[in-house]
This record gives sequence, structure tokens and C-alpha cells, in this order.
Amino acid sequence: MMPIEAAAPQTALQRENQTVIAFGETLVDQFRDRNVPGGAPFNVACHLGALGAHPVLVTRAGKDALGDQLLQAMSERGLDLRGVQRDPARPTGRVRVTETARGHAFDILSDQAYDHIHASLARMVGLSLHPQMVYFGTLSQRGDSRRALRELLGTVDACAFLDVNLRDPWVDGDILRWSLQQADVVKLNEDELDRIGDLFALHGATLQARAAVLLSGFDLQRVVVTRGPAGAWTLDADGRIESVSGAPLDRVADTVGAGDGFAAVFMLGMLRGWPLTDQLARADTFARALCGIRGAVPANREFYRPFIRDWNIQTEAMRA
Repeated sequence: MMPIEAAAPQTALQRENQTVIAFGETLVDQFRDRNVPGGAPFNVACHLGALGAHPVLVTRAGKDALGDQLLQAMSERGLDLRGVQRDPARPTGRVRVTETARGHAFDILSDQAYDHIHASLARMVGLSLHPQMVYFGTLSQRGDSRRALRELLGTVDACAFLDVNLRDPWVDGDILRWSLQQADVVKLNEDELDRIGDLFALHGATLQARAAVLLSGFDLQRVVVTRGPAGAWTLDADGRIESVSGAPLDRVADTVGAGDGFAAVFMLGMLRGWPLTDQLARADTFARALCGIRGAVPANREFYRPFIRDWNIQTEAMRA
């Protein structure tokens, strides 16, 4: 693939200071006619890497043909592979995707390689990298990987960014509670906030009131709530609210991975110290653009160039 310009002039040290460990599931979405690499950590890592940060996947794939395909996709996108483990006994993660009259249906298979990330190896990656941020969700914690995440978070001094991503039937209240207890920043959509509010009896007349209870109950620094085409908002521990208004999408190819794109750009803004309003607006704009293409990750890295150019121009204008 063609190299692209960095989101700002980056020295090797600056790039290392934007190191993000993306922990969890990497898998293959199996459509009727094709296999597509995916999983939220994979998608987030691809975006962060293309935008000039330094993502490192901590995951596990099988020693099989699908695992080879997955690693090839990671290599083609220039991802750091030192956190990728190979499992000789269990298969590479798969999701069977079928088309129905109501859209795509997803069958997330159980007991896959990413359910068994080795704890000691994950800990070693954390010790060697000293990341600024760890991105994680809940799906990969349904198996032994939960211990690996515990070891990793206990090893590093980094901002813990929880992307809730509830996926039935793999929603576990204990896992979700533990994840919230570890997190500094939580990103979720309005339906997930409502569901968590019911699950943990977070009383409030509005979603923002529920978010405030979530913040105080789990000692969070920030909650980020996406609203699809309606935009997004965020609430911090001091009660400050920022929001970005939405509008109907002009063209929708599919919405797969839009939330992952939002998370990646919001995290990039945290790493680079963008104003909070820019973090929200740029993440929302990027997620909207992803809805105009098929798939969660652009096949052509030229997709990222306009965003990088605009963000560089805006940054230089602020410095002037």
C-alpha cells in the first residue's frame, strides 16, 4: 500500500508517545462470497496506524489459514505485530455473516483463539511498550483472555479506554462491572447506556443523568456517548457536557465499524491534546465518512488523506 503523510510531522519519539495497545478480538467476518478481517481492536488499530499513531494489537489467532490471512492483513496495513500470539489448538476467530431481509445477521462463534490470549505474554508486551493508552472491550473477556487483560492493565500506567460494544448473547454483568471499574474513559452508544442503566440500576430521568451516575459510581473520568446520525456528546467527572450535533447521512453504504472509527479518532485527539470540541467533531465526521463506504476499514489508504490534511491545517492555524 502507498504510504501516507502523517497527521502531523512525526519523529520516531513522537510516534512512540502515541502508543496505544488495542486488546482483544481479531477475527474474520465470513460472508457468503468473501472473508473480511475485523474485530473492533483490529479496526481501531488500522485507523490509528493510518492516521500516524502507533497502535499495537494484543490478540491471538489460530495457526491456520484464516490466521495467516489475518496476519497478512495486519502486515499490509503496517501494524506492529509484536503483541500477536498464535494458538496451535484453537481456530482463528470467526463470525458467520448472513444476509436477511432486515440486514446482516451475525453469529459470533465461541471458544476461538482470541478467547485465550496468554496473560504472561500480554504482560511482557505492556512492559516493553509503556503505552499511553489501552483500548479494550467486553467480548474477548468471555474466556481466558480476561486474565490477560487484568495482567496488562495491572502492568502499565496508561489511560484505560473501554469501548463497551455489547454483543448478545455474550453480555455478562460481572464482566461489564469489572471493565467499568478498570476504565478511565468509557465510550458507548445511547442504547448501551440505557441498557447499562437498567442492568446496574442507574437511576436518572435522562440519559445524561444516568451517565452522571455511571461516572460517579465507577469513578470514571469521562463518558462518551454516540448517537448515530444525531451526533455525540460527552460528560466528564466535573459535570461538564460537550456535544456535536448530527444530521441525516447523505449516503449510507453500511454502518459497520462506524463506532470503531469514532473511538479511534477520539483517542487520537486525546493523545494529541486536541480541544475537546475538536475531538468530538472530528470523530463524528470520520465516523460519518465511514458510513459511505462498504466495510469497517477502507481498502485504500487515500481515504485518510483529506482528514489528515484538514487536521494539519487546523492545527497550524491554532498555533499561528
